[in-house]
Amino acid sequence: MWVRGCSEAEPTRCGVLMPKKGITGHDEWVVTEALATALIALQQLEPTQQSGQQMDDIRRMLAAKCQPGTFNLHLAQAKCRLFPHADRDTVYREYGFEDREV
Repeated sequence: MWVRGCSEAEPTRCGVLMPKKGITGHDEWVVTEALATALIALQQLEPTQQSGQQMDDIRRMLAAKCQPGTFNLHLAQAKCRLFPHADRDTVYREYGFEDREV
């Protein structure tokens, strides 16, 4: 795929578009956010409906995908997405963040 307005005859002048990484170009971020959201959603179920093993697996997968120190940040963001009317500051404090940290 060539840059708009360029042809194969002029590759040195126009360059080449960089290929997307994965399907969306940000697959890792999408999966990380999905895992965090799934974990928060499962935590909202009645304890008898929760699958501890699945939640542990999701927690481990999320931890493996997160950059160091961002695990709780992903969870706080997911909770804010699932509960848009919740007090954001309270949610972030619940996950160990002070007002100025996020």
